[in-house]
Formats: sequence, structure tokens, C-alpha cells
Amino acid sequence: MEFTAEMIAGLLGGEVVGDKNATVHTVSSIEDGKAGSLTYLANPKYEQFIYTTGCSIVLVGKEFVPAGEIKATLVKVDDVGRCVLKLLEMYNAMKPQKSGISPRASVSEKAQIGKDCYIGDFAVIEAGAKIGDGAKIYPQCYVGDGVSIGEGTKLYAGVKIYEDCHIGKRCIVHAGAVIGADGFGFAPNAEGGFDKIPQLGNVIIEDDVEIGANTCIDRAKTDSTIIRRGVKLDNLIQIGHNVQIGENTVSSAQMGIAGTSRVGRNCFLAGQVGIADHITVGDYVKIGSQSGIDRDIPSGEVRFGSPALTGKSYYRSFAVFKVLPELSRRVDQLEKKLNNK
Repeated sequence: MEFTAEMIAGLLGGEVVGDKNATVHTVSSIEDGKAGSLTYLANPKYEQFIYTTGCSIVLVGKEFVPAGEIKATLVKVDDVGRCVLKLLEMYNAMKPQKSGISPRASVSEKAQIGKDCYIGDFAVIEAGAKIGDGAKIYPQCYVGDGVSIGEGTKLYAGVKIYEDCHIGKRCIVHAGAVIGADGFGFAPNAEGGFDKIPQLGNVIIEDDVEIGANTCIDRAKTDSTIIRRGVKLDNLIQIGHNVQIGENTVSSAQMGIAGTSRVGRNCFLAGQVGIADHITVGDYVKIGSQSGIDRDIPSGEVRFGSPALTGKSYYRSFAVFKVLPELSRRVDQLEKKLNNK
């Protein structure tokens, strides 16, 4: 579907500078865009590309004043970032939508399937499962006994939801994620081996959660592992049994939380953060990449390093250890001078 510059300006409350009839049918980066594509300039460091871009239309801020000739048509808006998001959401919503139940899917007669659902090839829906209206279950997904999937939720290809787990409304679970596998629980025995501890709980994922590809969320030993409303988890994340993550907390890839830890609301956990078991992280906490958390963190704190330090302590320490080779050389020189006296 094509959009003109005039149509886009009307949607966004913007102003056209250039050809109001210029059309676009796709989006691209400002560096590599070609004719027929829409792009945007939100970061001033990319301004150089606006003078050479092949894009037909560029969204810019109303305050933008070009320093040279621009071939593309401009649409000036109040907030470039929010306008781009609005256009991308609209573009995504206009894509063809999957619907219907594939004859190659296996759906138990004891499952409840809502209205306007999509269930793809070779998906398996077990007995007692409840699929809400408008949910989309892509090919090769597994939805176990007694699982509930909320309205409008999407399970992309290959997602596995073990028995008795509950997923809320409007969630997105990306390919290969596993929800409800056993928590890592073993007890040493007299023979030097390990006895498996049964994992009898489940996983509860509240509304508007997004879970990245190949992320694993383990079922609780008892009670529930809980991911609260609005949480966003990146790819390749491990959440242990009985963990709870508060509302609107966000984590980058390869983060791991060991069993029974608690993370508060509106936290940010960067890539490869590791949180030990039985740790409590407060609300609005920020943890830097590759940090190791081995003790509780109060609300509002910032942590870096392994074991993690407060932001100020970490930067002070870093200022010292980055010059340790030079300090070592100077100490050696001083020792030699003292020994020669």
C-alpha cells in the first residue's frame, strides 16, 4: 500500500516541505534508503545522510533547518520518535493477518478455542487448554494440558508452553521460547548422585508481556514463577524457578536470574547480567552489562561490575585499575630507589 507525503502529514499533524504527492510503500534507514521508501532523522549525528539519501520522504523535527540541498520530500513533525512509532504500528497492523485452524494442527476436543484464532500447521493444543479470542498460535507450537492463553496473544513458531501455565492478554512470545520447563532442582544423595526435586508449580505471565526468542522461564517448585504486566524480555534469557519480575521491567539478552529471586518494577537489566538465588532487587534499579549481583539492591540504585558495585564506587575503582600497570611500574621504581639507599 502506498502513502503520499500529504497523507502522512495529515496522519501526524505535520507539514510537507517539497512534493506533497511523493509516495512511499516501505521504510528504510536514512543511510541506505531507496526511492519509494520512508525514513527519518531523529539523531543529529545522521544529518549528513539526509543530503544524499535516496529515500522519497524523510520525517524531521519542525525545528530542522537544512544546511544544503535535499532531494527528498520532508515531513516536519513535533516529535520524530513518536511519529515513527505511530507509523510503524500502523504499517504493521495493515499486514495480512493469519486466521483459521490448519487441518494439520492437533487440537484436543477438550480444548477451548476462542473466536478469530489462528492455529498453524503441526501446532498441538492439549486437553483443557483455553485459547482466547484473536490469539495466534504459529506452526509447531505446543500448548500443554490446562494452559490458558489470553486474548490477542501471539505464540510464534516453535514456542513450547508446558502444562498448567497461564499467559495473559496481548502477549508476544517469540520463536523457540520455553515456558514452564522444570526448575533446576536436585538434592545430593548418599551414593554421590542427585535426586530430582519435583517441580509442582507453574508459570504465570500477566498481560502485555513480550518474551524473546529462545528465552526459558522455569516453572516453580511450588506456587508460581511470575512475570508481571508489561515486562519485556530479550532473546536468550533464563528465568529460574519461583522468580518474580515486577511490572514494566526490561532486560537485554543473555540475562539470568537464579531461583526464588525477586526483581522489582520498572528496572533495567542490561545484557549478560547474572542475579544469584534468593536475591531481592528493588524498584527502578539499573544494572549494567555483565554485572554479577550477589546481594540485595535497594530501590533506585545503579550497579556495575562483578560483584556489582554502586555506580560511583565502580567508576572510582575503574579509574584506578585501568592504570594499574603504570602504578605497578612506579612502585617497582620506588622500591629500587629505596633498596639502593
